[in-house]
Amino acid sequence: MQMIEGFATADATGAHAERFDTLSYTTMGRTELCCSQTGFGCYRIADGIDSHRNALQRALDGGINLIDTSANYADGESETLVGKVLTDAVESGTLNREAVIVVTKGGYLQGRNYDLSQARKAQGQPFPELVPYADGLEHCIHPEFLEDQVTRSLERLNLATLDFFLLHNPEYYLSWAVSKQGMEQEAANAAYEGRILKAFQHLEQEVDRGRIRYYGISSNTFPEPSDRPDFTCLQRILDVAKAVGPEHHFAMIQFPMNLIESGAVLNRNQPDGMTLLTTAMRAGLGTLVNRPLNALAADGLLRLSDVRLPRGYLPEEIVQAIQSLVTSENMLAREKLPNLDLSEELRTRIVTQIRIGPMLLQQHRSFSSYDHWRQIMTSQLLPRVNGVLAYLDQQAFRENLRDWTEGHARYLTTVLEAVTSLYAPAAAERAEALKKMVQQADPDWDDHGTLSQVAIRALRTTHGISSVLVGMRHPRYVADVLQELHRLKPTKPNETAWAHIKGRLSELGLS
Repeated sequence: MQMIEGFATADATGAHAERFDTLSYTTMGRTELCCSQTGFGCYRIADGIDSHRNALQRALDGGINLIDTSANYADGESETLVGKVLTDAVESGTLNREAVIVVTKGGYLQGRNYDLSQARKAQGQPFPELVPYADGLEHCIHPEFLEDQVTRSLERLNLATLDFFLLHNPEYYLSWAVSKQGMEQEAANAAYEGRILKAFQHLEQEVDRGRIRYYGISSNTFPEPSDRPDFTCLQRILDVAKAVGPEHHFAMIQFPMNLIESGAVLNRNQPDGMTLLTTAMRAGLGTLVNRPLNALAADGLLRLSDVRLPRGYLPEEIVQAIQSLVTSENMLAREKLPNLDLSEELRTRIVTQIRIGPMLLQQHRSFSSYDHWRQIMTSQLLPRVNGVLAYLDQQAFRENLRDWTEGHARYLTTVLEAVTSLYAPAAAERAEALKKMVQQADPDWDDHGTLSQVAIRALRTTHGISSVLVGMRHPRYVADVLQELHRLKPTKPNETAWAHIKGRLSELGLS
């Protein structure tokens, strides 16, 4: 596979925007690169999953020309998928490399990076200035580590040059230094900025080598109140960049923002009393918003999307559905598995993984919200059960289990829908109320669309935001985003509208 040469240019990205002239684009700060107002976020994207590959291809074909990934997303497999899709598109002539903006990040040591770190320690050559944050998790922005990470990212992405390389949540150092090491805040801030200075100096060398074009920082604490111990102050970061030199290539920041978390536009957390967005605009920085549809609300994680209402279930119907699932689980354990050529240890593991019914009998009314239930269902229950079903389906004895697996899948589907029916009505009502609240906040936001489209619209039309990163793991998510981008809307400061929303969140129990 031949490495893709070149990098995004102002002329090529501008021509791309002219080609897709019914789609919404903006200019990314002083780089003058033209970017789609939403970018393809790769947080949960991985190689080997057809829907992920198809979604990325659909986004590129539809005109989206910004991709945001990271070395630690899917343990590097996110970058690998992006590299394969870009290579196919460039080689086939459907995409010009100079028209697409590729952003990746480095800083986390998890998975393979963590194993690499432990191997280096065993050899007496650890990466310098490691932050041992948690079991299986370290963090580092030392030049030696960044050198390694840029190399690996370029290889996985199959690119000769990265358009942007971001330090990924460097505030981990502040959390560790203040909370775990007991360091005074002022000393921790000074050390933090010293580490960033060394990182910037190295990234300037990467620019000189032609391996990256620009660099920046992705930080969850950019928009937060300035008295947080792990607050990253943009103005002080700009001072660090100036110390690197007048022609520095610090050109992008990334941060969370959504309908619930609007600190970037409302919190005056800079030393001169300005907001994050105002400071970024004055400095000519490109700005990427992450988590636009996943908000941290008062009662936990809130997904900013329409809620599909399942059919209603009576309380006794829900219990009956769960009991049927329990019966099916017991049948596998008592009647099916003992007749299969499996070790006792493996049979025990299978039963443990698939048995979710007893827990649901006890707790199906105890989840705090629709989103809490959805999170448990999608991140814990379904992976467990589907993993067992997939394993059994791959074995030589699968014919002996066909009737059971098909029946169990039906029981599972019914149970999940039945439990969801307990929480979906209230969530749907709140989602509709939130959508109306946003549409009332500004005339330009008052248009048709799903809640996810309205949430994206509020962000992409706010002056100073270059692109909104949306996780589009399925082509239908891409279609939803592209439909919104075809609604051409002006960009404005929108502070009054954001303040209006924040002031009314308490009405929905979200403040």
